[in-house]
Amino acid sequence: MAIEKRINELIDLINYHNEKYYNQDTPELSDYEYDNLMKELINLEQENPNLKRIDSPTSRVGGKPLDKFEQIIHKIPMLSLSNAYSDQDLKDFDKRVRDMVSEEVEYVVEFKIDGLSVGLTYNDGIFEKGATRGDGVVGEDVSQNLMTVKSIPLKIDEDNEIVVRGEVYISKQNFKNVNENQEELGLQLFANPRNLAAGSLRQLDSKLTSKRPLDIFVFNLEHGENIEFKSHSQSLEFLKNLGFAVSPNYKVCNKIEAVIDFINYWTENREKLDFEIDGMVIKVNKLSQREFMGYTAKSPRWAIAYKFPAERKKTKIIDIIVEVGRTGNITPTAVLEPVRLAGTSVSRATLHNEDYIKEKDIKINDTVLVQKAGDIIPQVIEVIKEERSGEEIEFEMPKECPVCNEPTVRLDGEAAVKCINMSCPAQIRRGIIHFVSRDAMNIDGLGESIITLLLNEKIIEDIADLYNIKKEDVINLERMGDKSATNLVNSIEKSKSNDLWRLINGLGIKFVGVKGAKILASNFKDIDEIINASNEKLIELDEFGETMANSVIQFFKEEKNINVIEKLKNAGVNTKVIVDENASIPKIFEGMKIVLTGTLPTLKRNDAKEMIEARGGKATASVSKSTTFVLAGEEAGSKLTKANELGVKVVDEDIFIKLTNLESKEEVQNELL
Repeated sequence: MAIEKRINELIDLINYHNEKYYNQDTPELSDYEYDNLMKELINLEQENPNLKRIDSPTSRVGGKPLDKFEQIIHKIPMLSLSNAYSDQDLKDFDKRVRDMVSEEVEYVVEFKIDGLSVGLTYNDGIFEKGATRGDGVVGEDVSQNLMTVKSIPLKIDEDNEIVVRGEVYISKQNFKNVNENQEELGLQLFANPRNLAAGSLRQLDSKLTSKRPLDIFVFNLEHGENIEFKSHSQSLEFLKNLGFAVSPNYKVCNKIEAVIDFINYWTENREKLDFEIDGMVIKVNKLSQREFMGYTAKSPRWAIAYKFPAERKKTKIIDIIVEVGRTGNITPTAVLEPVRLAGTSVSRATLHNEDYIKEKDIKINDTVLVQKAGDIIPQVIEVIKEERSGEEIEFEMPKECPVCNEPTVRLDGEAAVKCINMSCPAQIRRGIIHFVSRDAMNIDGLGESIITLLLNEKIIEDIADLYNIKKEDVINLERMGDKSATNLVNSIEKSKSNDLWRLINGLGIKFVGVKGAKILASNFKDIDEIINASNEKLIELDEFGETMANSVIQFFKEEKNINVIEKLKNAGVNTKVIVDENASIPKIFEGMKIVLTGTLPTLKRNDAKEMIEARGGKATASVSKSTTFVLAGEEAGSKLTKANELGVKVVDEDIFIKLTNLESKEEVQNELL
């Protein structure tokens, strides 16, 4: 059946590209190309549900919400490890091992990923179930959520039953992105990547889990029916070849001194990694030696976890101040006696919200322990209550906004105390900072300090006033000379021609970030259509829920916001979608990988590349079996040689131009035959 064949082709193709993107970090498709493949598969599966395969990548979007998690008894108990905290602890471990094993010993040293441990079971090559560690014997069935983690293969090339153990985590960059989005939406920030990963994996609604950028490193083959290896390092290579992302940078050492040197290196350099580690794991490599050594009641005798010392410093809270954010959230911050922590001087630490202060019983003048969450964000860990002198002062969240003096509120179900006065100067300032930011109107030269000066000097009162600024208005401001003033005015002028989505994002509509702004801009031709859109029409938009729709409606009900938009229009700021000149060009190279090599007779390399990309193709740097064709000019060199060796089609400039004038992908494919 043609439909079944196409579904199978799409599943295999998308799974291949998922492996390239998530596990090998060598993507071969643009997001546009990938999304088109996924849309085609979703449509075919919806029309033919009986043809959906269990390893279909569409399973990763999540299923129906669960009432609760079922329990799973682990086939192999997921034991914890005993801990080491010093070089001497490691030497003692090495002595115990060598006392038990008479022959030479090798160790494998791996990262101790700071995430949530899970076990994954595969039967006949298909992902069957997955569970959290739980108490080591019984865990929670989070199979539905694990299926949304794109670096977990749903199908592997292994018929025997295997059970693997891994650590689900969120990278530092993705954690930062999630928190930036939380801040943009006026929501509470997550404390650290581990808590976010654990909370995301334990959502009862897997659709919510699928929206979190979870990842996994697999670090052990727990069970392999009819599979035998001599060493742990061999099993890691086996897992890697099956498509699992295994713990990177592991090292095989034959002396404990080499283990210690390796650990010391990563103790000093772990900040270079894009994921959190809280230590290193040392395991005996030879599996027969492991079997001989066995287990205690709680942990294997052949492995130990070295825990990095958490750098904590004692200091004093001099004061607790509050800041008003763009959405009105009032955030308390501890002012500290400066202390050196993780390589920098720390004088402030976020206290998150009122509940956090009460839970920790934090007071002004308290002596506290501070550390950096994820070695990045300073936070108060603990109050040293035995050092209290009686001079400590209770802190209360302000009943009035510290900037505009309007009453503050704490809404039901929210942790944040808020100022709800939309005319609050603090919110206006934060709103302008957001408006000029890189992901909004992208106005160079307008930093926070300049914006503060503009407001203090009453040169501006809102975002629209930026477009009335003249050179003479700013040239005499602090740190602003003739050249800086000229550049600033030019940058503001340039931003008038931005596309509509940048303006929408810059307006700071609650719950509408970059993605939401692009959705609105792609569905409405100008700002007036969005202003007049009904709630029903907004809810119908893809990935645009009721909360976002209500927020858009509410934003444009405010007369003040409409007045600002009218001022922006009068200043000449673009409020319409800019038509993509390439949008009307047929995507005749869609899904094709094309390599450019040599000097073309008339076309410049960049011009040829733009012609390829405008037609949906991807200009790639190297020739492989998956290359569609090579566009070759004079002195083509090794790429032309490789293309000939692999039997890849080679065309010259004349044929290429002929191809670009065709109307369909099918015509191109026929021409290349």
